[in-house]
Amino acid sequence: MSVIVRFAPSPTGKLHVGNVRTALLNYLFVREQGGKFILRIDDTDLERSTKAYEEGIQADLSWLGMNWDSTFNQSDKFAIYDSAADRLREAGLLYACYETADELDKQRKLLRVAGKPPVYDRSALALTDAQKKAYEDEGRSPHWRFKLSGNVVTWNDMVRGEQSIDTSSLSDPVLIRGDGSYLYTLPSVVDDIDAEITHVIRGEDHVTNSGAQIEIFRALSDHLPNFAHTPLLVGKDGKGLSKRLGSLSIEQLREDGLEPLAVCSLLGKIGTSDPVEIRGSMEQLSSEFAFSKIGRAPARFDEDELMLLNGKLLNETEYKDVKDRLEAFGVGGGEEFWNLIRANITKLSDAVSWSVMAFAPMTGQIDPQDLEYCQLAADSLPDELDAESWSKWTAFLKETTGRKGKSLFMPLRLALTGRARGPEMNKMLLVLGAEKARARLKGQAG
Repeated sequence: MSVIVRFAPSPTGKLHVGNVRTALLNYLFVREQGGKFILRIDDTDLERSTKAYEEGIQADLSWLGMNWDSTFNQSDKFAIYDSAADRLREAGLLYACYETADELDKQRKLLRVAGKPPVYDRSALALTDAQKKAYEDEGRSPHWRFKLSGNVVTWNDMVRGEQSIDTSSLSDPVLIRGDGSYLYTLPSVVDDIDAEITHVIRGEDHVTNSGAQIEIFRALSDHLPNFAHTPLLVGKDGKGLSKRLGSLSIEQLREDGLEPLAVCSLLGKIGTSDPVEIRGSMEQLSSEFAFSKIGRAPARFDEDELMLLNGKLLNETEYKDVKDRLEAFGVGGGEEFWNLIRANITKLSDAVSWSVMAFAPMTGQIDPQDLEYCQLAADSLPDELDAESWSKWTAFLKETTGRKGKSLFMPLRLALTGRARGPEMNKMLLVLGAEKARARLKGQAG
């Protein structure tokens, strides 16, 4: 069996880490299986869907390295959905309802007061043609519900194991709104049948929906995909991410200078039995993927952990792989400078400030109590520098002043770089050169 999966975002907003994790799990699974990854654009909501959001989704997936094999828009398939709806009507499985939203809300409240589950009472099934006409004469347009069997629907979920949904405990789902527009459920099933989707991989908030959808699958076709419902993403505090999705959009992460492989390494490993570490490629992530590794607890997304992974990735990145991007930032110095600073950056854009520090005129930081020491250091710095200059120079300063440890080295680092931490000073001294270093040690711009 050729594996076919789909990622189905709605172009009504930006992709964020939550729905991208769903995309990633689909992608890693299907690439490991050598199958087909379909990007389905769920744009049946014509008012809220925009081309700009659709293009943004595609840009985000491309940036992350998730290339799709084919794509289509649901807005191009309304005639096919209409045909499926007609088949359900003819089978007596799709029926017209005329209750208003307020009437349905009142019905649910009464059921709760009576201690009963708020399940739709199917009163619309008893309407006569005359009653339906009377409603329509009032100006009411029907919404259409799928008639559930009332049986228990079971399936073997690839993450959660054996699952069962008693459809008698559910309201018959609305498939078509009063204005004739489709909700998610029917178009999704029809598309999964048409595209021969073999595996539906999505968040566990869809588990209950699956009970109803499986019955719609069976009503329309012999085709039924496998299901995998994964735990949802939460913040490091265990709370949902819904209020912070703007800051966690993929577009924002990209603009903030995060590396796509760091994002994918984190999202692909949190909530699994594998260690959360940088992987060298999407192919490696894919080769390690298995549903059996996914736990049942929510996956915790920690931005601090993402930053650590991002820094580690850059620390291991060769100059040739970032050369063009560094040059676009205006960072010079070549491979030698990159190798010097890469262990001290979290995002590639951090290289800009190190470049400014190394190559632009600036004054460092000199504490008043270290003025005399730094002046001595400037006077004793040789004109010609080599790989041994730092150790010989600091050895002379140690012997001359009696300073050692932090009091010996920190004033020099602060005067030369303006920072208390950074690259190895023996190499940084060579980058600065004697003239620039001497000026900064004297409190001058160099």
